[in-house]
Amino acid sequence: MLLLPLSMVAQEVKIAVVNFMDVVNVMPEFGEMENELGALADRYRAELQSLENDFNRKNSDFMNQQDSLTENIKMMRMQEIQELQGRYENLLQMAQQDTQKTQEEMFAPIHEKVQKAIDQIGDENNYTMIFMMNPNSILYVGKTAVDITDQVKAKLGLK
Repeated sequence: MLLLPLSMVAQEVKIAVVNFMDVVNVMPEFGEMENELGALADRYRAELQSLENDFNRKNSDFMNQQDSLTENIKMMRMQEIQELQGRYENLLQMAQQDTQKTQEEMFAPIHEKVQKAIDQIGDENNYTMIFMMNPNSILYVGKTAVDITDQVKAKLGLK
């Protein structure tokens, strides 16, 4: 009974690391995701620019004409300018939320695919743990830790 705990300690602990983003960055799906997100951002940017141009034009017209306008017309135009500013701010917020949501939805299957390859390599090689290589969270990687980044790329058919 006393030797049982010692035999558990003597089991080999195999640790590996993987540079997750190094794998993701070379995946065609990631390039497609970046292209689609870029196109989405361009569409929002064009609409925001249109609203900004409208705002600038109406604001400039108002500033140039405000002395000759009746009080009711001034109030109406000021309200219109404020509404344009509100629409711009709302669209900007919606664009940020939509872009983030789209990115999360598109990245999920990429993440899942890489994770599946990591899991397979972990099982095939009997690794105890595989850590994501991140300079901000891993302070030291010893010589016995195995970098499986290239194995993950190979498992996914990437170069």
